[in-house]
Amino acid sequence: MSITEVKARVDQLGSAWEQFKKVNDQRLKEVENKGASDPLTDQHLNRVNAKLDEYKERVNKMEAALSRPSFGSVSGYKFEDSAVSAHKEAFCNYLRKGVEGDLCNLETKALSAASDPDGGYLVSPQISETIVKAIFETSPMRKVANVQTISSDALEILQDNSEAVAGWTTESGAVSDTATPTLAKKSIPVHELYAQPKATQKLIDDSSVDIEAWLAEKISDIFSKKENTAFVSGDGVGKPRGILTYTSGTSWGEIEQVASGSNGVATADTIIELYYSLKEDYAVNASFLMNRGMIEDIRQLKDTTNQYLWNPGLAVGAPDTLMGVPVLQAADMPVPATDSLSIAVGDFKAAYQIVDRTGVRVLRDPFTDKPFVKFYSTKRVGGDVVNFEAIKLMKLGS
Repeated sequence: MSITEVKARVDQLGSAWEQFKKVNDQRLKEVENKGASDPLTDQHLNRVNAKLDEYKERVNKMEAALSRPSFGSVSGYKFEDSAVSAHKEAFCNYLRKGVEGDLCNLETKALSAASDPDGGYLVSPQISETIVKAIFETSPMRKVANVQTISSDALEILQDNSEAVAGWTTESGAVSDTATPTLAKKSIPVHELYAQPKATQKLIDDSSVDIEAWLAEKISDIFSKKENTAFVSGDGVGKPRGILTYTSGTSWGEIEQVASGSNGVATADTIIELYYSLKEDYAVNASFLMNRGMIEDIRQLKDTTNQYLWNPGLAVGAPDTLMGVPVLQAADMPVPATDSLSIAVGDFKAAYQIVDRTGVRVLRDPFTDKPFVKFYSTKRVGGDVVNFEAIKLMKLGS
C-alpha cells in the first residue's frame, strides 16, 4: 500500500460524497414537488450510499495502517500516531501477560507493524527494526553481499552466463551469424530461521525490565550467528547455501580454489596469486574474508622487500587492508588447518545474494516449560552464490 493509493482512495471518497449530495438533493426536490420520490432515484441513492460507505471504510483502514510518525501528512490529509502507541502498548502487554484482548488489538493493526499478516504483526515496528539493524551490524556477509527483501517464498533472478560474439568485417565483406547469448534462471528460496529465548514470568512481570529491548537483543544475537554460519558453510538444505560448499573449478557452478602449497599455511606469494586470480572487474570491489586465527597468521607475512602485506586501518571506521584490499573478520570461516578453505576474496555484492522475507513472528508460550515463558520467534531468509566468477577461495594445502 503506497501513499499514492491512500490519496486516490480519499479522492474517491470525496467524489462519492459529491455524487451522493447531488442525488440526495434531487430526491428532496421530488419529495417537495410530488410528495414522494421516484423509485429510480431512491435506488440510485442507495447505490451511491453503499459506495460511499465502502470508500469510507477503506480510507479508515488505511489511516489506521499508516498511523505512524514517519508518515506525517499526505497532501493535506493528516494521520494520527495514536495507533503506534496503542500497538506498542498492546505488544508489551502481550509479551508480559499474553492478554487475548491485546492480541486482537495487535491483529487490527497488522499493517502498522510493517510486516506481513501471517504472524509478523505480533512484532512492533521498533523491535523489528532493532533486530534487523543488530543483525546487519554483526554480519560481515550482510555488509558486503547483495541483500533484497521480498514478499514471496523465493527470489527468481536471471543469470547471464555467456558473452556475445563479435568479429571484424569490411564495407563489402560477407558477415555470418554470431552466437546468441543465453540466459538462465536461478531461484533462491527463503528458509525459516527460529529462536526461542525464555524468561521467568516473574522477570517479565517486573516493570523495570524493558521486555522489548531484551527480546530484540536475544533474537538478533542468535539470528545473526545462525545466518553467518549458513552464508559461509550452509548446505542449502533447509538453510541458505554457503560460499564454501561448491566444487572447486572454473566452470559455472564451481568456485576456484587456489592452493597455498603448504599444509595449513598461506604465504605472501599465494595471497598475491589468490587476489590476481579475480577478474579485474571484480578485483576493484573485492574484500578478503577470514577467521581471526587466519588474520593473526596473515599479519606476520612480508613481501620480498621485508614490508608487511597487512595495513591496519588507522582512521576511525577504516578497515584493515591486505595489499590495499579491505579485510573482514568472519568467525565462521575455517581456522587454519590442512586443506582448510580459510581465505575468501571477491566482490561479494556481485557474488552472493541474500534474500529476506518480510516479517518477523513472535509466539508466546507460557505452558510447556513453567515457570518460564518461551518466545518462539521466526524469520525467513535465504542466500546463495549467483556469480561464481566473482569469488575465489584459498585452500591451505597442495
